[in-house]
Amino acid sequence: MRKTVVIGASLKEERYSNQCVRLLREHDIKTIAVGNKKGKIADVEITIGYPCAGKVKTVAVYLSPKNQESYYDYIIGLKPERILFPPGTENPDFYRKANALGIETEEACPLVMLRTGVY
Repeated sequence: MRKTVVIGASLKEERYSNQCVRLLREHDIKTIAVGNKKGKIADVEITIGYPCAGKVKTVAVYLSPKNQESYYDYIIGLKPERILFPPGTENPDFYRKANALGIETEEACPLVMLRTGVY
């Protein structure tokens, strides 16, 4: 099971969240994209709100710390194995909350991880 939820998914191709969804799909990783505008990235529909995702291995957060707050309960409720925080999304307060519940947090770029085979 390698399912990833990308939070902050954007329709703009130059955005890292968009590139992340595309690269995850290129690696045949089941992907759920959560954003604020409906649309499609590759073969993945962007969902608005807090979709039920079932068992999730990874959550990749592409939101500023302030914009992450409304997703705290949703992300924790997914019970992922890990949460990835790419550069610019670092959030020590959220790390502590997640870590206290046994969820691993990493300041890491999913794009680099995927391209180097350490995802």
